[in-house]
Amino acid sequence: MPLAPRIVGVGTSATPTSFTQREVLDTFGITDPKIRGVFLNSAIERRHLTLPPEAEDGTRLSEPQGDLLDKHKALAIEMGAEALRNCLKRAGADLSDLRHLCCVTSTGFLTPGLSALLIRELGIDRHCSRSDIVGMGCNAGLNALGVVSGWAAAHPGELAVVLCSEACSAAYAMDSTMRTAVVNSLFGDGSGAVALVAGADGTVPGTPEGPSVLKFASCIIPEAADAMRYDWDRDQGRFSFFLDPQIPYVVGAHAELTVDRLLEGTGLRRSDIRHWLVHSGGKKVIDAVIVNLGLTRHDLRHTVGVLRDYGNVSSGSFLFSYERLLDEHVTAPGDHGVLMTMGPGSTIETALVRW
Repeated sequence: MPLAPRIVGVGTSATPTSFTQREVLDTFGITDPKIRGVFLNSAIERRHLTLPPEAEDGTRLSEPQGDLLDKHKALAIEMGAEALRNCLKRAGADLSDLRHLCCVTSTGFLTPGLSALLIRELGIDRHCSRSDIVGMGCNAGLNALGVVSGWAAAHPGELAVVLCSEACSAAYAMDSTMRTAVVNSLFGDGSGAVALVAGADGTVPGTPEGPSVLKFASCIIPEAADAMRYDWDRDQGRFSFFLDPQIPYVVGAHAELTVDRLLEGTGLRRSDIRHWLVHSGGKKVIDAVIVNLGLTRHDLRHTVGVLRDYGNVSSGSFLFSYERLLDEHVTAPGDHGVLMTMGPGSTIETALVRW
């Protein structure tokens, strides 16, 4: 029987500068009351962003796609390195202990991948195995966790890390249209990392106590394949992310189906789940999940708090919530938790963990 990997560390980071929603609107001179309403009613107070440089008149310069790719590379490495160090520190491990590094990003394209760049940047052992998951979107952190859980189970006692590094500032098409308002009001820069290790009986001497990863379940919604996507903006000469305003309700309608599949055969009911760690996809996404799963806002307090303080940081959002849960010191042996992410596909990903 495969060994159940255990989560032994988590770490996060963000870019240095943050802005309120009103500051972003004023910076770009957006006065349309409907667009301002989208920003100001988003349940987001601040986001970490790296905005374009200022022109002489104080307006922000337009960034060509090449500059955005450079920004993505620089920010993804900077934030990723910090999140990785924070994660290893919490796991009581060093860079020299790392045996597999899986990097996740959707806010830019890199070849060689982010994993190779970080191995060089941080002086990680050149024999460290690696993988990169690119372009899957906000759900991809759990896709990566599933893949790396398999790697950890096949390599008992060896430390693996999933690192999600999303420079959302490098994926904006800044304009004053309603099409981009939903996206521009939502995303922020951030990186999250989670460390895994498997061992005989599920424990490895010397590592902190953490939950075992028991099971995964996925649900793709093919009829909503175009609801979240990158398009090429020919006028601005860059990629532009499209987010259908109706997608929160579509995702919410499939949340119950996915969670029930996750719990099938475990003897657990939704009421047995003590901890819920859901992607901070947006106010409407959170509300839809709460309604469809019969949860309370307290159940999703970490998700709500991360959205408020960081916005949607894409694939690493659920790791920010997990870190906040650990900082509360409320988990107990035997507690079960559900991790949930959602993103392009359209897809819902879930994982069941037990402390």
